Amino acid sequence: MEHNHQIQATLRPQVQALRELIPDTWASFAGLHKSSLAAGELDTSTKELIALAISVVEGCDGCIAAHARGAARHGATRQQVAEALGVTLLMDGGPASIHAPRALAAFDEFAG
Repeated sequence: MEHNHQIQATLRPQVQALRELIPDTWASFAGLHKSSLAAGELDTSTKELIALAISVVEGCDGCIAAHARGAARHGATRQQVAEALGVTLLMDGGPASIHAPRALAAFDEFAG
């Protein structure tokens, strides 16, 4: 199994366990997630790119995997991902220089 698929597989049972303990809270978060990424003036692909960039700045591997997968599923191109990741270098500097390449690799893994 590839790295980012493994990250998601590792997190899945942990998330499930917490979701079972706080179902109303988790359902609210899921609703926020769905409405935040729904197409509007910005399409879902663009919103996934924004989320991916924020994931890089936050250094969240699980978020990187999720939003790289989302960007791939919603038709983002490798060049669009690279340009969004370029903005993370501007905004976060050195830490983004570590997480941005990981995000591109995650996108490649899910797009491939």
